[in-house]
Amino acid sequence: MMLRYTLLGTAFIATALLAGCPDRTISEVDPAQGRVEYKDIPVTVNRNIDILFMVDNSNSMADKQTNLKANFGNFISVLTTIQGGLPDLHIGVVSSDLGGRGAAETVASGQASGCNSGGGQNGQLQIGMAGSALMGTFISDVQGATQGSRVKNYTGALADVFAKMASLGDQGCGFEQQLESVKRALMPGVNANFLRKDAYLAIVFLTDEDDCSFLKGSDMLNPATGTYGVLQSFRCTRFGVTCDQGGADASAMNQVGTKTGCHPNDASPLLTKVNDYVTFIKGLKDDPKKIIVAGVMGTTEPFQVQLRAPPQQTTEVPALAHSCTYQGGGTAQVADPPTRIKFFLDQFPDRSTFTTICQQDLTGGLQQIAQLLKTVLGDPCITGKLKGPPYECSVSDVTNQGLANQTETIIPACNAANSNTPCWRIDTDVANCTAPGAHLVLKVDRGGQTPPSGTHEIAYCVTEPT
Repeated sequence: MMLRYTLLGTAFIATALLAGCPDRTISEVDPAQGRVEYKDIPVTVNRNIDILFMVDNSNSMADKQTNLKANFGNFISVLTTIQGGLPDLHIGVVSSDLGGRGAAETVASGQASGCNSGGGQNGQLQIGMAGSALMGTFISDVQGATQGSRVKNYTGALADVFAKMASLGDQGCGFEQQLESVKRALMPGVNANFLRKDAYLAIVFLTDEDDCSFLKGSDMLNPATGTYGVLQSFRCTRFGVTCDQGGADASAMNQVGTKTGCHPNDASPLLTKVNDYVTFIKGLKDDPKKIIVAGVMGTTEPFQVQLRAPPQQTTEVPALAHSCTYQGGGTAQVADPPTRIKFFLDQFPDRSTFTTICQQDLTGGLQQIAQLLKTVLGDPCITGKLKGPPYECSVSDVTNQGLANQTETIIPACNAANSNTPCWRIDTDVANCTAPGAHLVLKVDRGGQTPPSGTHEIAYCVTEPT
């Protein structure tokens, strides 16, 4: 299984932490003794998360949708280990199908096989086969008025209802517009009440091709081959991506061979700028750190152009080679390099994660995404093997984090009687801290004191060398 992880907070080399945070009390921990684990835990936990799944519904996605549905329960299982249990959730599903309508159009101007002359599903939340099990267009599962109670707009198990929602089929447009679909889904007035102002926003892409959010259907879906080549999704790559080696322009991208240093083509005459979507999504929140993005998709490398005959044809033409493959549903399943989507994910540092879709069991990848959500909300569980006891940690209360008026108050370790509050200690929590090892958790005993609003507990704990 291939997992790529950009989350800050697993294990970091001590010297790197010292270089990045010269004023932090980590200097009191001897870096020669090992590595350090970093924790950033909001004292007041925001338990509201709006999760939007962008599910590709093109004709190669049947097995991959089945894989997602079969393992979604493992995603929810991780969320239940967040402090206080399952957070207050909104979960919606949107498809990649916008038909022949481009981002710069109010009505569709193009049409191709599988891409209707309308706007496809136009960013509307999809309920798939959920039917009467769901009252609305998205799952709402929030805490009730009494401790432990939940208010739900669905019947049955959460994982089962999501599985029905995500059953979008595989008849959608093969020119997938994943980024534009997400944008439209989150635009004001499109999907009423899904997006909550105070909630974290998580966007999860499940797709086996790169984004092809085009400007005009009349251009991208033009059947004429003279200007843009054969009407197939390679147009999306040829004009939406450039590569530093072997693909500096559309002509070079059309040449067979391996290409490296690939990134979105912001000068494309056909496709939208990825950075425009980054700007839009970040603008949905007062703090971009409230946005988490993830991809379950093809690997970005190798990136190769090959000669291949389109479906139901015999003449070979330039096409993007598949970057990964696996056996699923009794046949070979494939995925292509998601260069544009991966660039989008990378614009959310410390809030993004990526796993390959080319695996028979998506359990690990979905758990990885859920773990990122758990960490962003504030996960006091220790994932590494701590040195000790006695444990060596540096813990502080930080207010106005990252701003010019940031303040820091050092918190000492608790004494034997826990009488020097506020103080920190390391406890055991088998139920909620599921990482292999001692199931340890960082606890701050405040003795009934309430810190200022917006305070974060920042901790560095020494772990055993690996």
